[in-house]
Amino acid sequence: MADFSFKLLKKDSQTRARLGIMETAHGTIETPIFMPVGTRGSVKTLTNQQLLDIHAQIILGNTYHLMLRPGMDIIERAGGLHRFMHWPKPILTDSGGFQVFSLSDLRKVTDAGVYFQSHIDGAKLFLGPKESMQIQKTLGSDIVMAFDECSPYPCDRAQLEQALKRTNEWAIVCKEFRLQRHQSLFGIIQGGLDPELRIASARFMTQLDFEGYAIGGLSVGEPMKEMYQMLELVTPLLPEHKPRYLMGVGTPRNLVESVMRGIDMFDCVMPTRNARNGTAFTWSGRIPIKAGRYATDFSPLDPELDCYSSTFSKAYVRHLLNVDEITGLTLVSLQNLAFYLDFMKKLREAIQNDTLQQFYKRVCELYPDG
Repeated sequence: MADFSFKLLKKDSQTRARLGIMETAHGTIETPIFMPVGTRGSVKTLTNQQLLDIHAQIILGNTYHLMLRPGMDIIERAGGLHRFMHWPKPILTDSGGFQVFSLSDLRKVTDAGVYFQSHIDGAKLFLGPKESMQIQKTLGSDIVMAFDECSPYPCDRAQLEQALKRTNEWAIVCKEFRLQRHQSLFGIIQGGLDPELRIASARFMTQLDFEGYAIGGLSVGEPMKEMYQMLELVTPLLPEHKPRYLMGVGTPRNLVESVMRGIDMFDCVMPTRNARNGTAFTWSGRIPIKAGRYATDFSPLDPELDCYSSTFSKAYVRHLLNVDEITGLTLVSLQNLAFYLDFMKKLREAIQNDTLQQFYKRVCELYPDG
């Protein structure tokens, strides 16, 4: 915590959008920011150097998957996740809760934590707040997430109340756990789409005085309109001088809409997952690059983006994907993450230059969904 700080630099005059800067032991993060997802200690199909080349400022690691393989003994002997994966910049680790709770047929939730079976070999395991904190302490991430229970969608009131009660109790345990000196702890606000429970969760978490606050349990199948309503409800209840993180979001339109409602940080597998499915995000809009109409399209993938991948022709990238060449996955993944990071850079510039409304209009034209 001693190595962590957040400074609010500017607020937009017409929306709740904010410019900020985070300082961590492993470097500076400009907000609003998008964090590429490095689930198992690697962003799929990309090298760390490629991430540095597209100016990734922070990446996300996954507690659940790393605890299973390679395991904490190996990562501890390596000197932590930064050294193990040779990544010099900040890392945020999730608590493992979302992945464990998604194992609906392989887990049992109790007030103490979650008993579950590994999806790899069926081994019986347990993950609770103390265990999550110990794993993340060993990983040595700069930002640690409190252990929480993420409710499914749809979910009835009784389920939401029970999950929120556990999340609150576990948050206290996480807060009392002694992490490494450089690590900061974020609390997670839950409550589903219930306004009363969301407000109660925000008030409880802010009383615990975490270094930052995440909004969880959204973008899990609910209509986007309802997600935005929850953001509008919650963000005014959070301290201005601390960062706000919307977990698991989303499309370019989602990002700008959420920033305009006061969010500072995002992560999502969408850029890399869509790349593996043959979709490129560009400054011309979304391109289904496998489509036949691109077979003889020799124009650059994205002439507006200054990225190595963007210079290749659509025809060539389509060819690589259609013959299952790994290079094709790398090029589209690089393109999509470079676009997302450039998107956030231009979004920060728009806030700085008081041109956010013009930027928003352009995004709505290029990416109307979300």
